[in-house]
Amino acid sequence: MELNFFGATGTVTGSKYLLRTSNGNLLVDCGLFQGLKALRERNWRPFPVPVKSIDHVVLTHAHIDHSGYLPLLVKNGYRGRVSASHGTCDLCKILLPDAGHLQEEEANYVGRYGYSKHHPPLPLYTEKDARTALVRFDGWDFHRPYHVAGGYTVTLRPAGHILGAATMTVEAQGLRIVFSGDLGRMNDPIMREPEVVETADYLVVESTYGNRRHDNTDPEAILSQHINRAAARGGVVIVPAFAVGRAQMLLYLLAKLKSRRLIPDLPIFLNSPMAANVTSLYHQYRYEHRLSEEDCEAACSVATIVNTADESRALNLKSGPMVIVSASGMATGGRVLHHLKAFAPDPRNMIILVGFQAAGTRGATLADGADAVKIHGQYVPVRAEVVQMHNLSAHADYTEILRWLEGFRAPPRHVFVTHGEPAAADELRRRIVERFGWKTSVPEYLEKVELL
Repeated sequence: MELNFFGATGTVTGSKYLLRTSNGNLLVDCGLFQGLKALRERNWRPFPVPVKSIDHVVLTHAHIDHSGYLPLLVKNGYRGRVSASHGTCDLCKILLPDAGHLQEEEANYVGRYGYSKHHPPLPLYTEKDARTALVRFDGWDFHRPYHVAGGYTVTLRPAGHILGAATMTVEAQGLRIVFSGDLGRMNDPIMREPEVVETADYLVVESTYGNRRHDNTDPEAILSQHINRAAARGGVVIVPAFAVGRAQMLLYLLAKLKSRRLIPDLPIFLNSPMAANVTSLYHQYRYEHRLSEEDCEAACSVATIVNTADESRALNLKSGPMVIVSASGMATGGRVLHHLKAFAPDPRNMIILVGFQAAGTRGATLADGADAVKIHGQYVPVRAEVVQMHNLSAHADYTEILRWLEGFRAPPRHVFVTHGEPAAADELRRRIVERFGWKTSVPEYLEKVELL
């Protein structure tokens, strides 16, 4: 058996792993590259193997860096099935069409205002392409082994990262390969902790926070401090937030803070129809998270939902204090860009970053303290206060990853550390070797490994 690393090597984006045997090929995850231009350009290159040679695709979860390349895969000729947990399938029905729509919208915008070197600028894929890909989806139960084309047996277990997120065990030719996907937190306020996996011949583990330990300070206390500080000066608080996971966490925390009168009764806007649709799924998948029915209702009702583009533009004409939660979480696209253009130049305002910011994204530029950020071909001054909240991350830190690894009853033959910036991946590799003595490496992009 051969394991190919087609993404999430040297970066946290573009997750794609191809298992190849004489019986067939299985693609684990099918994500978009994001961030640095050199990474984004990979999305436009031909797939590393003929698309029609892939027999089946299985997803660990719905985030775009794990699912967002699927519409292009189907557009370019993939004709097999795509399997994932039921929650992931439902989320992809929301996320993938939105991703196609945003790409069309961005292409039209830059074409209209001449910000692109391409004439005309084209989207990577369209909303229609995304809906075509969704026809190929099959929803799976957790813990049930499924036999798929190519002679593979696949079992999903809850990973606690977002709704539907799974670790994946793949069995073929007498070998068991485990993919961690994105691991959730051990004590996340919303999601349940990742389920233990006990055996693997080979393990592929994420390292997003492989060199960091999350702040244990109560996120409610930190969030209330930030909002109160901005509100006292009449400022607008902009929160770029992933529509799946972080937006719901923020709404839940904001509802709690308001009910306890720990922040002013200021208006809160959720400017992401997609995030609003995702939030409603928390009622449907109650068994995957810790929230009560009342908690779900409070999170759904604390914010005014901004649906239309006109309503979104009108927000930019309002003054503070107010809070705007809007996708995308790394400020790579979407409505939050227009809010940043409107509010970043004013020192009364605040930008709160609540998730991982990949290298090359606007979010990373803001986190690094830049005095200007490029949006739609122009540099926008950043005079607003920029703060980060690492303790709202949906990813396990290195201590939580090591704790999850303790669940293995015997050492894997080899551990591959992926889905991390170079320093984070290598630090986690070092810690695994020192803690467990397991044979561990950090693979390179397009590396191929024989599994024996």
